[in-house]
Amino acid sequence: MTGRSSVFIIAEAGVNHNGSLDLAMRMVDFACKSGADAVKFQTFKAEKLVTSFAERAQYQQKNMPHRVESQLEMLKKLELGFDDFRKLKEYSDRRRITFLSSPFDLESVDFLDELNLDCFKIPSGEITNLPLLRRIGEKRKKVIMSTGMSTLEEVKKAIQILESSGAGEITLLHCTSNYPTPPEEVNLKAMLTLKQAFGPPVGYSDHTIGYAVPIAAVAMGAEVIEKHFTLNRKMEGPDHKCSLEPDELNSMVGFIRLAEKSLGDGFKAPVPDEIKIAAAARRSIVSSRNIPAGARITEDCLTVKRPGTGISPMLWDSIIGCKAVVDIPAETALTREMLEDFEGG
Repeated sequence: MTGRSSVFIIAEAGVNHNGSLDLAMRMVDFACKSGADAVKFQTFKAEKLVTSFAERAQYQQKNMPHRVESQLEMLKKLELGFDDFRKLKEYSDRRRITFLSSPFDLESVDFLDELNLDCFKIPSGEITNLPLLRRIGEKRKKVIMSTGMSTLEEVKKAIQILESSGAGEITLLHCTSNYPTPPEEVNLKAMLTLKQAFGPPVGYSDHTIGYAVPIAAVAMGAEVIEKHFTLNRKMEGPDHKCSLEPDELNSMVGFIRLAEKSLGDGFKAPVPDEIKIAAAARRSIVSSRNIPAGARITEDCLTVKRPGTGISPMLWDSIIGCKAVVDIPAETALTREMLEDFEGG
């Protein structure tokens, strides 16, 4: 995932397929068309994920206020089987887009490993799940880990578990686990804190409305961007409302590619086109009146005007006091050949 020349963009389908393989396949198509690098789902067995008495998260209740059901009942409707994921992986391979899925139980970790995924994606909610982290680490694959709801100490312990278990390169994604996340809760600078504290590649998993914040994250150095998308925000489900629709996903990918292109190499120097423009935009030292041969140059006989093809105004002090060796008409750009005792650069 890392070591790439461009930002790795994950189009997060999540559970926005609403338990439909057909819908999930269509989401692969749209992720592919958007130019995203990967499409990501969530692999789980609902009974292994939540108890029968677990309530839905606050945002899930808010996004589906008319539904009266437990978290288990909700997740059962959003579950895809292992055979479905095999088909999604094969289809993604044919479409030439990286297939990813976040496992939420040990059986799902083992299953996804059998699919020969290059990378495991750990969601924020599992960062304190030691058995899951250890099992993922034992697969010795690259890991992308979201860090929503976490303290630095919790992130540190998760990294230690993964590394001690044999995990490959770990990429940390800053994340705010609020759906949707208000801009004032994003705290993008925390992404840089993760980089400073632990040193691995960093990125950002976004739950804000729109895509301005992911673009800002790229400008700040994010190497991975993850963003939820849906085929229609009006669909029933917990995550649709804070997801991008296909045309918005296309725009986000396009703007991220534009943003990363604009970052450059950081070396401050004029580009070739600027050198050409400088001749027209900068100024030269020009005579403001006629200067006879033999006269000393004084400030009152000079001005600065475009174009910038003559002596730079930065050499103004070096010209003052020099003798004109020829008659210099008004409105003439001075040259060193016109001056005696000129020692400018």
